[in-house]
Amino acid sequence: MADFSDTLSSHHISMIERQPIFFVATAAEGARINLSPKGLTDTFRVLSPGRVAYLDISGSGNETHAHLVADGRVTLMFCNFRQPALILRIYGTGVPVLPQDERWEEFAQHFTLLPGTRQIFDIAVENVQTSCGWGVPIMDYERERETLIKYHAGRDPVEYVEKRSRETRSIDGLPVTPPDRYIAGEAASN
Repeated sequence: MADFSDTLSSHHISMIERQPIFFVATAAEGARINLSPKGLTDTFRVLSPGRVAYLDISGSGNETHAHLVADGRVTLMFCNFRQPALILRIYGTGVPVLPQDERWEEFAQHFTLLPGTRQIFDIAVENVQTSCGWGVPIMDYERERETLIKYHAGRDPVEYVEKRSRETRSIDGLPVTPPDRYIAGEAASN
């Protein structure tokens, strides 16, 4: 029931483009496995059959960043909640690209930057797996939540930078980004 390929096909890309949500899983030695849902329309890009990226908005933590810096492995999962049933997983390696990094413009040009933009994750596709998805319910998409974008749009930039500068460790103590680079990245995104 599962099929593997080394790159994304046009069929895979079409399925991905129709999904309003995807899931990101990362892990690092000695740390918890992180699994995060990602929504917000238009924050995921297929850059080529072997490379994808997504725009990351500041939220309740930065575990994906910490795990990718420590280990690099990432799994992305898309579920088709409509017909036909299908689950698609992208296995790969990723790196965070921050606003002050040399490669920022290379990736930022593919997105509309949103309030609270923290980084873009650059992911090299190693394998793509599809499976039936017959156990996934059929669900209707209603709308995006506006809360996160409104929250960031209304933040005082100085308070925002001060708060982010304290968030230099994952929940398991892994380093996220040196504070000076992190603060510069946060300030640049406002």
